Amino acid sequence: MAKNGTEYEPTFTDDDDEESEELQDWNDWDAKEEEEEEGPDFLCFFCDSRYSSCDDFFDHCSSTHHFDFRAIRKALGLNFYGSFKLINFVRSQVVENRCWSCGLTCQSNQDLQNHLHETVNFKDVTPLWDNDEYLKPFLQDDSVLYSFGEDEEGEDDYTAVVDKEELMSDLRHFEEICIDHDIHVEKIAIDFDTSYESGKSNVASSSNGYSNNEDSPGKVTINGMDSGEHVESAGRKTKENKLRAYIPNHGSKDVKNINDDYFGAYSSFGIHREMISDKVRMDAYRQAILKNPSLLKSAVVMDVGCGTGILSLFAAQAGASKVFAVEASEKMAAVATQIAKDNGLLWSKSPGDSTNHGTGVIEVVQGMVEELDKSRLIQPHSVDVLVSEWMGYCLLYETMLSSVLFARDQWLKPGGAILPDTATIFVAGFGKGATSLPFWENVYGFNMSCVGKELFEGASKIPFVDSVDDHGLVTSAAVLQSFDLVTMKPDEVDFTANVELEPNLGGAAGSLTDLKSETTWCFGVVLWFETGFTSRFCKEMPAVLSTSPYTPKTHWLQTILTFKEPIAVTSGKSNIDKSAAVGTEACPAVRIPLRISIARASQHRNIDISLETAGVDAHSRKRNWPVQIFNLG
Repeated sequence: MAKNGTEYEPTFTDDDDEESEELQDWNDWDAKEEEEEEGPDFLCFFCDSRYSSCDDFFDHCSSTHHFDFRAIRKALGLNFYGSFKLINFVRSQVVENRCWSCGLTCQSNQDLQNHLHETVNFKDVTPLWDNDEYLKPFLQDDSVLYSFGEDEEGEDDYTAVVDKEELMSDLRHFEEICIDHDIHVEKIAIDFDTSYESGKSNVASSSNGYSNNEDSPGKVTINGMDSGEHVESAGRKTKENKLRAYIPNHGSKDVKNINDDYFGAYSSFGIHREMISDKVRMDAYRQAILKNPSLLKSAVVMDVGCGTGILSLFAAQAGASKVFAVEASEKMAAVATQIAKDNGLLWSKSPGDSTNHGTGVIEVVQGMVEELDKSRLIQPHSVDVLVSEWMGYCLLYETMLSSVLFARDQWLKPGGAILPDTATIFVAGFGKGATSLPFWENVYGFNMSCVGKELFEGASKIPFVDSVDDHGLVTSAAVLQSFDLVTMKPDEVDFTANVELEPNLGGAAGSLTDLKSETTWCFGVVLWFETGFTSRFCKEMPAVLSTSPYTPKTHWLQTILTFKEPIAVTSGKSNIDKSAAVGTEACPAVRIPLRISIARASQHRNIDISLETAGVDAHSRKRNWPVQIFNLG
């Protein structure tokens, strides 16, 4: 279940260039950038001085204005977010001509500069900026906010930069990413041609992005096909495609208004047609419901977020004795009622009469599942099977999983079934071939790579949702997080996970022989998910719904997080330059450790994604890049 956001239409193509030419092109590109473009501009906290180097900037603040940022960070042990808050706090105070440490308000900025002094006890002033309001950048496009962490790249304690509990608290209250009440996203449309080549991929191995269902006694189907078979990369012909980019607006609105807009959006029949037309989606649910008679026969079923009621219709067809189809949208509840009635499956009773006069088993209940306990229409712990298609982009967008868990705890019988009962998020690194860069390098014989570079730089600030071809992946896939919907707690929807990606250049570069060709560039990471209808409940025929790049495309596509700069990776043992920075062509990384956090955002139904990236070379030298924060909403 996924709703359209802001849309781009970029090109995702296979990279047919020789690997050595690709590396040379990128280096030439960087060289031109250094020659032609100005570097970052660091504006002093206290005066009008500007610097092109972050180190020079901090040296100036320390020597001229008695503000030693590095000493403060070290003395207080500030992590990324604490430092982020401090920078915004200081800028907010200077605008008011107020001393950041003692709070004295001066008559002018010059008076403030004359007043600034050494801070005797840093801990005395810490509470002043320990407020989530300072997670919102005070100065737009403040280069300091995205550069102060670069001096940490040589540190080994990469995973200790962000504390999990503090991260979740900070992200959940991140005011920067609220969406305005009237406008969800700014719509930006850029036309590109998208081309794909059909190909075959083996779907049996977890390295390709799915986990094998080891407890299954018989066949397990993945996207409607037997496991172990080769799946044709369906739907990858040359065609226009839509890439969603989510750009948050500033503002606030209460949860009720957000829910009204959210459920109102699902009143659009176009969204339901897209979901029902998703063959992968429908085949997985249809099989799980209709091919497991021991589970559904005579069962009481609850369908959370029924939409048109298609899953409820399947349940009725499978022999359920009663189906509660719960739908929050008033319009769609009426539609689901009419559809059930038109198909002779609606349960009905006369006004004031408790006798069922209909032949059907489906009762449509309009309202949010969290509010049904007030009406007492459904008895607690009376449901045998809970079914829902709750997944959003990157699995957790829309945060409907919380509603499913609420329904589980409120109405599911002890030992009752949940469909699906497992969910897993995967991650892998993508290369140049999975971006629009090759397209812009040769447009009818003309070099337009400057366009591709600008798009790449913009992509590092916002997440994209689009289809990525498996040939564009340059690392192995790794399991980021797994959920057991039977046992998980609601707060486990927020998580932090550490994974490590290893180069897997066979899919990206074909047959590699010379040492140089064993190096390529990783431009970012791709996230996707699968849900399992395991043999725990689907004893006759388990199934897997996969949104992997290795399987036929679904309407969920994949979620793309782009690095601020590409990382050179290698699977070979070529000689490296120890004096060069890790992740460059002279010293490519052999491993990419990642720390990824996903949490519910302050904006209801949105999620925040924090990405910490490192590179490790063949001699175990590590380089860390600054944290990136993405909002999906």
